[in-house]
Amino acid sequence: MALGAQGFADRRPTGRIDVRHFRRLLTTLGVIQIDSVNVLARAHYLPAFARLGSYSRPAFDDFLWRSREAFEYWGHEASFIPVSSWPLFAHRMVGGWHWQSIERLAAEHPGFVQSVLDEVGARGPLTAGDLDEHEVTKGTWWDWGKAKLALEWLFLTGNVTVAERRNFVRRYDLPDRVLPAAVLSEPGEPEEEARRRLLLMAARSVGVGTAADLADYYRIGYARGRPLVEALAVEGALKRVEVAGWNQPAFAHPDSSLPRRIERCALLSPFDPVVWFRPRAEMLFEFRYRIEIYTPAHKRVHGYYVMPILHGNRLVGRVDLKADRHASELLVRGAYAEPHADRGAVSEAVASELALMADWLELGSVKVEKRGDLAVQLARAL
Repeated sequence: MALGAQGFADRRPTGRIDVRHFRRLLTTLGVIQIDSVNVLARAHYLPAFARLGSYSRPAFDDFLWRSREAFEYWGHEASFIPVSSWPLFAHRMVGGWHWQSIERLAAEHPGFVQSVLDEVGARGPLTAGDLDEHEVTKGTWWDWGKAKLALEWLFLTGNVTVAERRNFVRRYDLPDRVLPAAVLSEPGEPEEEARRRLLLMAARSVGVGTAADLADYYRIGYARGRPLVEALAVEGALKRVEVAGWNQPAFAHPDSSLPRRIERCALLSPFDPVVWFRPRAEMLFEFRYRIEIYTPAHKRVHGYYVMPILHGNRLVGRVDLKADRHASELLVRGAYAEPHADRGAVSEAVASELALMADWLELGSVKVEKRGDLAVQLARAL
């Protein structure tokens, strides 16, 4: 049910992938996380590849930034979200944020934030670098200049939005120049009702999960989310279910279905909804997964950019991947199997997936380094 709700019960498209597939993906997931790490590919590209296979990344970017069907905001971290959900995040934009750095900026430079907003209105879309501060203060506020800090605050509060990214740098503009007028004219949902609706959307995307799973999806928080989940179950908007082996109550969306089978191999990024909430990945798959990007190299267990391997309806291993663009190689820095994995079948399936990924990333070959207990078989399969 969890994998089916995430689109893995469907076969990959066999023809040309176009905006219809991107729209369905965004609707199914509800939120696509953004991250700056580019050792393999930007984070938002990888869930799409896992579900759709090879597709045009420029076409996907056009859909996300220029179709007016998605917007960027803090959904599950920085994320792309269907534009129809804009009113559900209005309460966060006026949510009484207390940000010490911006309060200090406002006190020391009265009117500065408004002047940045005026500049965006006059000249946007703009990056922080386009704003000539004349006196850039560094060393505090996460080494952000005053203009960057002001823009991030204006973004958080919904006064500006992201028109596009170039080389992954945000270009900010006024919402009414980026998003459809019909969406912006809708009144924002009251805070509690917005959270209820977000929890229902999360339930549709996770298939079956605990209150913690549902609350994490849109970062509502367990303390706020659990009572709302319980209330939705009492009302019948969610189904209370029991899952063998789980020691917590579980909930399912009434529209969730049980696929007959999952017949897919996919490589899941650290930011894929199937695995981004690590306790859920462990509870669903008995698969302990920790991202090691910020772990010192000598302390890493599996590698820098490690992707769990989905094979059928289980997580059967992991591969540490890197795109060596200079050598035109997709590097497998390490490959590891879970104890229950059929290593022969997994090696063959992952080899096909890696070959497809290398072609998608316009890399000439796949190279497997001799690290991990799956590496030798995977190299042979390739």
